[in-house]
Amino acid sequence: MADHAAEFAAPFEARGIDIGRVYYFGESVLLPEWRGHGVGHAFFDRREAKARQLGFAMASFCAVIRPADHPARPADYSPLDPFWRKRGFVPVDGLTARFGWRDVGTEQDSDHDMQFWVKSLA
Repeated sequence: MADHAAEFAAPFEARGIDIGRVYYFGESVLLPEWRGHGVGHAFFDRREAKARQLGFAMASFCAVIRPADHPARPADYSPLDPFWRKRGFVPVDGLTARFGWRDVGTEQDSDHDMQFWVKSLA
């Protein structure tokens, strides 16, 4: 987390969490044809093992908060919350950030709300 954007570290610091102890999992995408074959679990297993090996106490990632009727949401969308919870991650109320980027089909950046999910590595 210490090497990521300040917008990501600030919510942790505001809660008194030492960002030097938080291993941040950057963005990842698994193509639909690879889902349901254990690839996602293996990927998380390796990332968590590396974080533990490096001595981190917590793992975290964030997910974009979008309304259920977002126009870019695929018709067959399935939330990843059950997968993340099965892995031991939980969303922390109020542990959010805003981060800007340009969405597909738009001409300028806009801010997006992000929800942090965390897991103790102890």
